Amino acid sequence: MLQTSFIRENAELLKSGLRKRNFSDEDLQLVDQAISLDDQRKTQQTELDQLLASRNQMSGEIGQLFKSGQREKAEELRAQVTKLKEQAANLETQLKETQDQLRTVLYNLPNLPHESVPAGNTDEDNEVYKGWEELLPQLPESAKPHWDLAKEYNLFDLELGVKITGSGFPLYRGKGARLQRALISFFLDEATAAGYEEILPPHLVNEATATATGQLPDKEGQMYYVTEDDLYLIPTAEVPVTNVYRDVILNEDDFPIKMTGYTPCFRREAGSYGAHVRGLNRVHQFDKVEIVQIQHPDRSYDTLMEMLDHVENVLQKLELPYRILRLCGGDLGFTSALTFDFEVYSAAQKRWLEVSSVSNFEAFQANRLKLRYRAGKGTELAHTLNGSALALARIFAALLENNQTPEGIVIPKVLHSYTGFTIID
Repeated sequence: MLQTSFIRENAELLKSGLRKRNFSDEDLQLVDQAISLDDQRKTQQTELDQLLASRNQMSGEIGQLFKSGQREKAEELRAQVTKLKEQAANLETQLKETQDQLRTVLYNLPNLPHESVPAGNTDEDNEVYKGWEELLPQLPESAKPHWDLAKEYNLFDLELGVKITGSGFPLYRGKGARLQRALISFFLDEATAAGYEEILPPHLVNEATATATGQLPDKEGQMYYVTEDDLYLIPTAEVPVTNVYRDVILNEDDFPIKMTGYTPCFRREAGSYGAHVRGLNRVHQFDKVEIVQIQHPDRSYDTLMEMLDHVENVLQKLELPYRILRLCGGDLGFTSALTFDFEVYSAAQKRWLEVSSVSNFEAFQANRLKLRYRAGKGTELAHTLNGSALALARIFAALLENNQTPEGIVIPKVLHSYTGFTIID
């Protein structure tokens, strides 16, 4: 959530950034509404403070008047105090309504895109930051997509997932389950070796937690909701892990804070149909290892590059062809200032599959989290960043497709100690 002081001081810059996100002229009125409501809030707060001060002063005088025998004057003041109490109560109601309206407007204003974010409407307008087109694997025409390989080698079963739960919930078995577990362990070991503290968080969160990282009220349609308990299944480990530091004031020497966590992730993915979502390309439950950093604002963009290097290194060890995209304004997430996506090449499908997003949220999440650090005599908002390192099941799919041979599916060397086997045959 953007601070009202930032909106007020950077109104035109913010409108320019929102145009990059394809906001209409009508939508841009949110900026002016935020400033107007903040002015109204300040005026009402000042009036309320003055009323309360007058009421308190008169209340003190009433006692003195009674003591000095000036009963009639005391009763007059008491009547004025009663009227002031009514006025204050009405003003408190108006102030709360204004604060609620302002909060709603602020919740509907996305983060300001970083100056390097390219203009564009959809994912087709994303910019290739790094690419290796010449290194793409060449498979014979007889190469199979991962859903056919899964049936041949009994690695996962989508039909059983439908039977047990519903569409989009794969069931892994045998060497498929072992490979999935191996990848999770490998990703966690890579993260902890890079200095990230491992966190094993709850898989359900309350409304305050989901709101603090920006999932609510923006993405409630994509989240699974447990009505009776008023809890949400997490769409990513970012949500509970980042909230570890909600309502916390840090010292400058606490930076950087580095956390990693493995969780299953649950996303409804409403309206996802077609050949591009076959197999594991898009599912409602998938496993992911997340990396999260909390950093000083002066160093957050250096940290973003460091996190890109980390994800890139993991993909290189898996020997998977990949490219890095800088997301355009129209494809940028609501809370992000700058996002890079990693895609791996699926040789049998002959298409790129997104496996990671690495983002700097600057102070946007921290404002909702009330996550600050001591700076001089006051406090400032910290910066938060996160990235997938990495997300399954598309990594799983690409490994199967790219490493298929007539003898079986060859396992990358880096995973041998985790799987206990070198080939799926």
